[in-house]
Amino acid sequence: MPRTAPPTHRVRWLVIVCVTAVLAAAVAALAHRPLTSSSSSPPLGPSLSAPASSFSAVPPSNAPRRKRRGPVGKADGLVSDGVTVFNDRFPAVANLDPDLLRTLRRAARDAADDGVTFYVNSGWRSPEYQKRLLRDAVAKYGSEKEAARWVATPATSSHVSGDAVDIGRTDAASWLSGHGAEYGLCQIYENEPWHYELRAKAIDRGCPRMYADPTQDPRMRQ
Repeated sequence: MPRTAPPTHRVRWLVIVCVTAVLAAAVAALAHRPLTSSSSSPPLGPSLSAPASSFSAVPPSNAPRRKRRGPVGKADGLVSDGVTVFNDRFPAVANLDPDLLRTLRRAARDAADDGVTFYVNSGWRSPEYQKRLLRDAVAKYGSEKEAARWVATPATSSHVSGDAVDIGRTDAASWLSGHGAEYGLCQIYENEPWHYELRAKAIDRGCPRMYADPTQDPRMRQ
């Protein structure tokens, strides 16, 4: 006896069941995929991590920088050979006390009539320059006590205050030794025949008695 075909409603039910199973499997597969897009950048793994230092803040180009002090120079009072008392381009000359400088130039003009030129071996000095000279003197003479016979501290130096000038050369120092008092220009220390300061009263009274060296000067004990 031949088999009869299944009822139509049963076939439709089987088709619905099969389609539902297929859709369920597809949804499950999509649920396990990472939700990334083609425009997203992959996260950095341990081997691709940038070093922390690369994210440090970079100071702006106009940020203040620590100034480093180099060797002393012209701005500190250093002079080159051939600088005279008329050379204002050097702070060693231009920063001298105005009265001292004016008197020096007046004496220099008179000395020029005798063929003598006033050269400046040292005039005004910055405190830094004076500190370095003092350190060099300590190294040279072996002690602060001995160095004090030649170099004062920045706090007591008449060069730092602009009240002293070291005159070169020998003929100029010799000329001042004989005529300086007429202008109020006086040698202050016996051991420094080049060191001159202004003593206005010397014009009438003569220069005061010299100290043996700076350690005898009461100004150096401040």
